[in-house]
Amino acid sequence: MKNSASNKYLHEMRAKVIPQGQGSVTPYYVQRAKGAVIYDVEGREFIDFAGGIGVMNVGHSHPKVVEAIKGQAERFTHTCFMVVPYPDLVELAERLCSVTPGTFPKKALFINSGAEAVENAVKIARYYTKRSAVIAFENGFHGRTLLTMSLTSKVKPYKLGFGPFVPEVYRMPYAYCYRCPLGLSYPNCEVTCADYLQEFFVTHVAAESTAALVVEPITGEGGFITPPPEYFPKLAKICQENGIIFVGDEIQTGMGRTGTMFALEHWQVEADLTIVAKSLAAGLPLSAVVGKKEIMDSPHVGGLGGTYGGNPVCCRAALAVLDIFEEEDLLKKAKVLGQKVRQRFDAWQPKFELIGEVRGLGPMLALELVKDRETKEPAADEAKGLVEFCHKRGLILLTCGNFGNVIRTLMPLIIEDEQLERALAIMEEGLTALSK
Repeated sequence: MKNSASNKYLHEMRAKVIPQGQGSVTPYYVQRAKGAVIYDVEGREFIDFAGGIGVMNVGHSHPKVVEAIKGQAERFTHTCFMVVPYPDLVELAERLCSVTPGTFPKKALFINSGAEAVENAVKIARYYTKRSAVIAFENGFHGRTLLTMSLTSKVKPYKLGFGPFVPEVYRMPYAYCYRCPLGLSYPNCEVTCADYLQEFFVTHVAAESTAALVVEPITGEGGFITPPPEYFPKLAKICQENGIIFVGDEIQTGMGRTGTMFALEHWQVEADLTIVAKSLAAGLPLSAVVGKKEIMDSPHVGGLGGTYGGNPVCCRAALAVLDIFEEEDLLKKAKVLGQKVRQRFDAWQPKFELIGEVRGLGPMLALELVKDRETKEPAADEAKGLVEFCHKRGLILLTCGNFGNVIRTLMPLIIEDEQLERALAIMEEGLTALSK
C-alpha cells in the first residue's frame, strides 16, 4: 500500500473502504506493540491503558504467546473440533475448569467471541431449565449480536435503529451506589437493590419462567460500576432458591483484571455458568462458557458448537496465557498494580473537583467525572477532553459509562513501573489542565 507509513493516508483510505459504523477511538494506526506500549506507523510511542478493551492482560506480543502461536501454526491451523478433534482444546478445558470458581464438577465449551459465549450461555440455561426468560441489568453490556444487543442496556450507539429486539429479556436496576436507582444510600439501604429481585418476579417476570440471570461482576462499558460486597451473595441465593441459572459475565473482569482470576471470587460467589473471553487468548479470538457439569451436559449432541470454535492456534495461545499467570505470578502483580493506581486516584480525588467517585477492584479502576459534586451532573465533555489530551501526549485512554463521563483503566498487568508512572503523570497533567 502506497504511503502506508502515514496515518493521514490510511485514514483517507479507510473512509473509502470501511463503513462509518465501525469507528475508532484514536486516529493512529498501529505498526507494532510490545508489553504495554504501542507504536504507530509514524513511529510514535503510546502507553496502552486500553489493552484492546481489556484483551491484553499479559501484554502485547508476549514471547511465550508468540512462540505458542508460531508453533501451532506450523503444525496445523484448523480441522474443526467437531470433525477431527485435537488434544490442546481438551487440555485447555481441563485447565480452565480448574481455575474457574466452583467446587463442583465443571465442563467448558469454546467458541469465538464474548458475544457468542453469552449467546451459548443463554442457550444452555434455557435448555437446562426449560424456561425462556432472561434477566439482565441496567448499565450492562453483553455484545452486539441480536440477543446480546437485547441484553445490553445502553441504547446509543449500540441499539439505536437495530430493533426489534429478542423477546423475553427483562432488565432490572444494578447496584450503582453513586447514583442509586432506588434513591437510597449504602450501607443504610441494606442492599435493597438485590432484594428487589423478589419484587421483580411479581412486577416483571415470574421466577418460574426465568431461565437465567446474566450479570457482569463489575460493569464494563456501563461505567466500571462496582457493587457492595453483599450484592452478589444475595442475588446468587435468590437464583438458587428459584432454580434460576446464575450467569457471571466475566468477559472483561476475568483473567486477572481485578486482582483475582475472576471477579466473583472477591465475594466468594460461584456462578453456575461463567463466561470468559477477551484476555483468555491474549488477542486471539477465543471465548468459553464454563459451568456445572449437569448444566453444560444438558443440550443434545450437535446442539452446541461452531466451525471455528476453539481454534487450535487460539487454544495454544490460551494455554500459554495460563502458563504466564502461573510462572510470572501475574495475579500478585495485578494486585500490586491495582494498589499503586488506586493510591494515586484516591490522592487525586480531593485535589480535583472533577472526580466524583473513584471505584473498581484491583487494576480495574475508574474515575467518574462530574461538573458538580452535589448535583453529580456528568462531565462527559471533560472526560472526552481528558482522553484527547492523553492521546496527544502518548497515552491511550478510554471512557465508558452511560453518560460517557467515566475514565477506565485496562492497562496490561505486566506494565513496567516507569511506564505506569509516566502514564499517571500524563493523566494528572490533563486533570490539572481541565481544572483551570
